[in-house]
Amino acid sequence: MPPPKKEPDQEADEAAAVFRALGDPTRLKLVRLLSRQRDPDALCVEALAQLLGVTQSAVSQHLRVLKAIGLVKGERRGYHVHYFIEGQGLEKVRALALRTLTPEGSSEAAPCNGCRSDRRQKDASKK
Repeated sequence: MPPPKKEPDQEADEAAAVFRALGDPTRLKLVRLLSRQRDPDALCVEALAQLLGVTQSAVSQHLRVLKAIGLVKGERRGYHVHYFIEGQGLEKVRALALRTLTPEGSSEAAPCNGCRSDRRQKDASKK
C-alpha cells in the first residue's frame, strides 16, 4: 500500500531536511562508506573516524543527523554500536528526492505574461 499523500509544504520541509543533512561533504562521505558495508560488516564510530580522518565526536554528530532522517541505523554489538545504512530509509530518501526533482506531468510553470512582454520589448528594441 503506498504511503499517504503529504501536503506540499510538509513534503517540502521533509525534502529540505534531507537535502540539508546530505549537504555536508563529511556526511556524504559517511553515507558512501556505510553504503558499501553489508550488515555483518557494519562499522563503529572509531573505525568511521579513522577512515574519514575526523574525530569520533564529529562522526557521532554526523551520525545523529543521518539517523534523524532515517538513513542510518545503529546496532549495539558488545561495547560498541555499529552503524549501517537502513534500507527502508534509503528508499524513502530516494523516493523523496525523485518526487522533489521530477516535474509532475504537464504542470510545468509557464513564464508569466509580464515576462513575455518584457522579452518582446527587449527583442523589439534590438531591431
